[in-house]
Amino acid sequence: MKIFNTLSGKKEEFSPQGNEVKMYVCGVTPYSDAHLGHAMSYIIFDVIRRYLQFSKYKVRYVQNFTDIDDKIINRANQRGISTRELADEFIDSFQEDMKALNIMPPDITPRATAEIPKMIEVIQGLIDRGFAYPARGSVYFRVRKAPDYGKLSHRSLDSMTAGAMETGEEKEDPLDFVLWKASKPGEPQWESPWGPGRPGWHIECSAMSLKYLGDTIDIHGGGQDLIFPHHENEIAQSESFTGLKPFAKYWLHNGLVQLGGEKMSKSLGNLITIKEALQKYNADALRVFVLSSHYRSPLTYSEEVLEAANGGVERLLRVVSRDDTTGGKGETLDAEPYRKQFIEAMDDDFNTPQALAALFDLVRKINEAGDSGIRIDQAQSTLLSLALEVLGLKLPKIQIISGAGGIISGESVGTHTIIQSPIDDRVKRLIEERNRLRQAKQWQQADSIRAELEKQGIILEDTTKGTIAILKRK
Repeated sequence: MKIFNTLSGKKEEFSPQGNEVKMYVCGVTPYSDAHLGHAMSYIIFDVIRRYLQFSKYKVRYVQNFTDIDDKIINRANQRGISTRELADEFIDSFQEDMKALNIMPPDITPRATAEIPKMIEVIQGLIDRGFAYPARGSVYFRVRKAPDYGKLSHRSLDSMTAGAMETGEEKEDPLDFVLWKASKPGEPQWESPWGPGRPGWHIECSAMSLKYLGDTIDIHGGGQDLIFPHHENEIAQSESFTGLKPFAKYWLHNGLVQLGGEKMSKSLGNLITIKEALQKYNADALRVFVLSSHYRSPLTYSEEVLEAANGGVERLLRVVSRDDTTGGKGETLDAEPYRKQFIEAMDDDFNTPQALAALFDLVRKINEAGDSGIRIDQAQSTLLSLALEVLGLKLPKIQIISGAGGIISGESVGTHTIIQSPIDDRVKRLIEERNRLRQAKQWQQADSIRAELEKQGIILEDTTKGTIAILKRK
């Protein structure tokens, strides 16, 4: 397995340090509902985690909540509630979204405000080692004291300007960044050796990673917008505190969701929340939408692309719900070549677009084999295993009802049951009328009937054995 390491700027053979892969992914700042940019990141790292487990690795996955921050303080003040109340509200909302997207819960979800003692320990250790200094109740990290600062973002100190870093008249150097912020009137604060205050953003993730995963981890993940300064600063302070390198062996960064050519973000106000997206599309469609693009590439949101993803999910649903009409007799379709292609794609830096392509090639082959009387149940099981176990799709049950020349079955296919049901006379008449129109090559009128039925949750599929009407079950 090879993965692209932002630190080296190239693909590297994946070789974890021990039997358990230690994985830390930066979590959200809970001050409003999560959006599709968050969905992209956490779907990607969910699939990476699932594939590592599929590949027989044990994974210890930590994802934090940054529950104290300027944005949280400002939003709480606007609403007249405490920062804790605001954070609780949107942590609950975020977890609901993750559950709806079928994202596995992290093993540990530390909240920054519950980890202040560890942060103070790390900050004091950096002061003792000469890497940090107190100033007017705050504490700053000496950037120039870290000889390889900039190695993750591939920037030189000379190219960094004071405007790109946090400002403060009390700093020794404009590049120095804050570890502990002196308290301001009306803000939440904690006691520290340097006076009341609160932690800086960067120290939070270092402290939580060090506490729950140890001095060195295997994978550190997040969006590309976190490379600098957040992750750069994490490396500097963590390695300076422990004296060990590397802090993280592999740095993985996902691309960003774009809407109208710009990054989707709360600050720009051009976001679509996960809840809004789930009102129009199911979780499987959103996952296929995300996984159809390589995780390091930008993902452009459009209704057309999501409709295509939704169509892909319907193809998967139909093929796993097909009845193996051979009754176990005759030739069996071999799905192993497609499973191998899927694994080869995932082993190549988690290339989900190629992995999906292998699955849809298998979908086509299953349909062809099924139409020819070849046994397909084992291939269906392989397809389900990869789609559910690795890609995290749910593929909810659907019900097939007969149309002209359709198929009725009460048997099970994997975890999905095809339930026998009589067809509604009105639907049957519409299907028959559509078939007549298609034979007369009146395609526009035939398509209008298909569209009318689809609004009612009935999907038509034309096969060599006739038209099959599929009733989607909620």
